[in-house]
Amino acid sequence: MDPHPQGTSRTLRNTSRLLLLDHRDRLLLLCSRDPRPAGGRWWFTVGGGTEEGEDALTAAVRELREETGLDLPAERLGPPVWTRTADFTFDGRPFRQWEEYRLLRLTAAETAAVRVDPGEAKFGHHWWSVEELAGTDQTVRPRELAVLLPALLRDGPGGAPLDLGLVDDDDDQAAP
Repeated sequence: MDPHPQGTSRTLRNTSRLLLLDHRDRLLLLCSRDPRPAGGRWWFTVGGGTEEGEDALTAAVRELREETGLDLPAERLGPPVWTRTADFTFDGRPFRQWEEYRLLRLTAAETAAVRVDPGEAKFGHHWWSVEELAGTDQTVRPRELAVLLPALLRDGPGGAPLDLGLVDDDDDQAAP
């Protein structure tokens, strides 16, 4: 399936993302900001772009290792639970990004072994509870996390990933 429409002037990018939960059902989010002088900050899930020749699962395993230091087998990652296409601008360049989200629950020992690479989360990282996500005024992507995560925690992955549609992340009022 090609999630990218023909004729878009945006840079196209495929990503594989992880909903990385600790043993207390807190979600690890990393923080970044647009490098432009007035660029805003936002919190995002572990994961990133697929490289040449990689499928989404292989990319998720690699990104997990690069961003957290955890080297877990692909079998530990759940099936895709959400997908979305996000339009956004970063450093003045427009992107259209296809995102696939997988759920990964860590043990207490694995949580203790997480070492977030500061180069991947230049503005910090945090283990967020559902309550914190619901109450924050900071920009979180995908913005529906506080609404979608409780059902996922309660019911587990469904038979097919939930498609969150095409969203414009530039509509966010990013915190400075």
